[in-house]
Amino acid sequence: MAEFTPLVEDRRRVTIRLSVLQFAISAAFAALACGFWYFQVLDSVKYQELADNNHQRTIGLRAPRGVMFDRDMKVLVENRSSFTISIIREHTKDLDRTIRVLSQVAGLDERYVHDLVNRHRREPTYQPIVVVEDASLAEVAAVLARRLDTELPEVRVDEVPTRRYPTNEMAAHLFGYVGEAGESQVSDGTLPAGAIVGQSGVEKVYNALLMGQDGARHVVVNSVGREIRTLDEIEPTEGKRLQLTLDYDIQKAIDDAFKAADEGKVANAGAAVVLDPRNGEVLGFTSRPSFDPNDFAAGIDRATWAALNSDELRPLNDRAIRGRYSPGSTFKMAVALAGLEEGIITPDFRVNCPGHANFYGREFHCWMDRRGGHGSVDLRRAIAESCDVYFYTVANMVGIDKINKWATALGLGMMSGIDLPNEVQGLVPSTEWKREKMHEKWYSGETISVGIGQGQVSVTPVSMAVYMATLANGGTRVTPHLLKAVDDGSGWKPVPAPPPQSKVDIDPDKLDAIRDGMWMVVNTPAGTGVTARVAGRDVAGKTGSSQVISIQGRAVAANKTARNLRDHGWFVFFAPKENPRIAGVVFLEHGIHGGNAARVAHQILDTFFAKEDHRPLPPPATSDSMHWDFKDADR
Repeated sequence: MAEFTPLVEDRRRVTIRLSVLQFAISAAFAALACGFWYFQVLDSVKYQELADNNHQRTIGLRAPRGVMFDRDMKVLVENRSSFTISIIREHTKDLDRTIRVLSQVAGLDERYVHDLVNRHRREPTYQPIVVVEDASLAEVAAVLARRLDTELPEVRVDEVPTRRYPTNEMAAHLFGYVGEAGESQVSDGTLPAGAIVGQSGVEKVYNALLMGQDGARHVVVNSVGREIRTLDEIEPTEGKRLQLTLDYDIQKAIDDAFKAADEGKVANAGAAVVLDPRNGEVLGFTSRPSFDPNDFAAGIDRATWAALNSDELRPLNDRAIRGRYSPGSTFKMAVALAGLEEGIITPDFRVNCPGHANFYGREFHCWMDRRGGHGSVDLRRAIAESCDVYFYTVANMVGIDKINKWATALGLGMMSGIDLPNEVQGLVPSTEWKREKMHEKWYSGETISVGIGQGQVSVTPVSMAVYMATLANGGTRVTPHLLKAVDDGSGWKPVPAPPPQSKVDIDPDKLDAIRDGMWMVVNTPAGTGVTARVAGRDVAGKTGSSQVISIQGRAVAANKTARNLRDHGWFVFFAPKENPRIAGVVFLEHGIHGGNAARVAHQILDTFFAKEDHRPLPPPATSDSMHWDFKDADR
């Protein structure tokens, strides 16, 4: 019996092992049964939802941006419907094939589409990549046909709101343009990828108001990404509506006149800014040459972008707030005010002008040099006839620091504070400025040229408009601004005007003497700005011609003079002379002289007063109707 004992033990061990294995298998099957029962019975609703969500998508619905109106509630910038074509990488098994087929169907550059997709490669694959903005109906039809054939199920066509700007490039620099948010804006979490935001002008400054709240549509899709049905939809909310201070009719008058200047070969560049001197509201604003912001609204193409950036006239540059130029004779009122307020001269102070004068061993010429000069002139006549010798003399008597004091108090060489991005500051020099900037002393002889707005002094057109508003209102340096009211959906709410930049006390009698001279500029036969005259209205103004090349240089360049060697033309103005309601500046780059700029100002002023009088608006300016003056092109 003993010899069978090991065999019995072996059988016992095998039996135990089989029992354990049987128990383990039974337990496993029991666990599986419990799991199936739990998932399919107790928690079936939850997991059914998870399964459904594998075939659900959320599609963003772009919100329309807020509409912009002028001060009379005329629509300026609105929205239109357009189509976008997008790729959803999550739905494609062969991205290269999708790009190749889509490029062939829509007539796109395949390399461009590849580059575009690569730029978005870090974004979630379920997020659409817009390949075509503002697609044509032919492109949309071609893509939809391929989708129906299941050839391009990963490509989507959406109808979206797109910006519509005025035609003829009206106020393009003021309105600005929109574009897709940049990487920096997306990466810091302030904006979602693909968001359309303001990139310049009012669109940028008031982007937070103009942007609406995007909506969403939740849809069920099949295994190839085709939408089967809509579960629910949250409508997008339009951005806030803005009423601007701009006057459409004045703006159109400005743009028509600048177009006539271009067609008449007087000037193809320049700027104009028109204000209400009582509060700083911007009534008109232009920079030329301009661009069409509609080109940006649906994504600018590479050829147009390259053309804008290679144009030697730099149409994207906002000359009104970023151009710095010598003000020429328009600066003379600042010199006059400095002399009067510092008690150095009186309005009756006289200077004899033989056409030239010698200061510190150097001969300085008056523009009337070839005609024998102006003779004996007082302040009023010196302003009216723009006598250089008079202001050489006054500037030498006043000195550069006092000129700086009063010119900056009037707004020159200062930031205007206008609610537009990237404004630059001009310069009215001083002894301290030269010492800090150039580590040199200021020489008295340098002041002579400053006296007529040449030399180191430089200004922006917008600061010149503020300068005129300050002289018009008696010393308050208003802040130019563009926003008048906002409608957030509950009605229009006025936006208070920003506070003035500063205020300076000016003796009314001394200021009246300057205003008298400016009135004579426009309303007397010898005045240099008679072309700005408006019948029955007391317009005050001042012409200016700033050199871009010295007299000696012009002589050397004789017979080689091109348009870009011609003087710039300025005209600054306000009206009426008593209790002014409009003030501004017209600047014609290489526009020959201030008389041509005064012709543009006439169109602005005539339109303004026609609206006040409720009479028909003057006809649009044309090259023929403006009667441009070329006679001083070589002066």
